[in-house]
Amino acid sequence: MAEPVVNLRDLLTGKERDHGGVGTILAHRLFAAGSGSRGARFIDLAVLPPGTSIGRHRHGADRETYVVLDGGGLMYRDGEEFPVGPGDVVVNAPHGEHGLRNDGERDLRLLVFEEETDGRRPVAGKGPGGRRDG
Repeated sequence: MAEPVVNLRDLLTGKERDHGGVGTILAHRLFAAGSGSRGARFIDLAVLPPGTSIGRHRHGADRETYVVLDGGGLMYRDGEEFPVGPGDVVVNAPHGEHGLRNDGERDLRLLVFEEETDGRRPVAGKGPGGRRDG
């Protein structure tokens, strides 16, 4: 029988220099879709300790979204850098370059999910930090 409750601190594992970033972040894949499934391909929980980063990188024709749960950092997306904090949703467009650095003094916690797209940028998330403009 499965355990009734599993705590993420027991599941998180170290990922050194994620996408060429600095230091070791912690991560756990909460969900992975089966082959041919629609919707999210995966959902990860990531923890970036102070001074660590997810290096700048690109994906193919998929959209990767970061949802900041706690802490803060400096997001890089398609030539622009901007601060992010709790509640910010950052949509990284297909083929776009993005990365995230924890420039604070406490852990940055976020959900990362990826979904297949037709390669177009979504309507929501046009402004810095994924916020709607206007």
